[in-house]
Amino acid sequence: MHIPDGFLDAQSSIAAGVVAIGATAASLRQAGRDTLESRAPMTGLVAAFVFSAQMLNFPVAGGTSGHLMGGLLAAVLVGPWLGALALTTVLVVQSLLFADGGVSALGLNVINMAFVPAFAGYGLFWLARRVLPASRIGVMTATAFAAFTSVVLAAAAFTLEFAIGGNGAAPVSTVAAAMLGVHVLIGVGEALITTLTVGAVLASRPDLIHGARGIEKQAQLSAVQA
Repeated sequence: MHIPDGFLDAQSSIAAGVVAIGATAASLRQAGRDTLESRAPMTGLVAAFVFSAQMLNFPVAGGTSGHLMGGLLAAVLVGPWLGALALTTVLVVQSLLFADGGVSALGLNVINMAFVPAFAGYGLFWLARRVLPASRIGVMTATAFAAFTSVVLAAAAFTLEFAIGGNGAAPVSTVAAAMLGVHVLIGVGEALITTLTVGAVLASRPDLIHGARGIEKQAQLSAVQA
């Protein structure tokens, strides 16, 4: 999913960089209005966990491999604004220090791997939570659905970017089939890892999970009614 330098034209990379900078600035402003101090340590832990987890690859198909993207996980744990900032930090470090994703393509990678999962993915998580029971099972089900879908959405975003500014190395239809086909499988791994992680935190400290707000109140109400 990390786009290297030169894969898309300069105009697309520059435009994506401007969009990514604007989105990051907006996230910083919004996070400043939120309870930033209380969730700052959690955000740092989430960024460190995603950075470490992305080092681990799992086989997919045809000799390809995938790894955790982590944008939806971060959004569920600390909210979409801080989640996007956590992933942006991870991507900047990966690009500048580990050459994982091109520097000129950093804006594209931030959009695809941070903001698409953190906002579009979290939007789907929020909708799923609205129709599912206000319980741990409901949160984990919504997490699995949104984590899987966020990977497919990120792959679709890349396909659109390639259609606009690709270098012509392959037909857009071929790129779309390859990206979506592989990332559907990667999405299964993303859903599994994300759901297990959220489930582990739910089991011990549900109060720390932004996306699980209301679970404890519902549990307390059920206990009183019982």
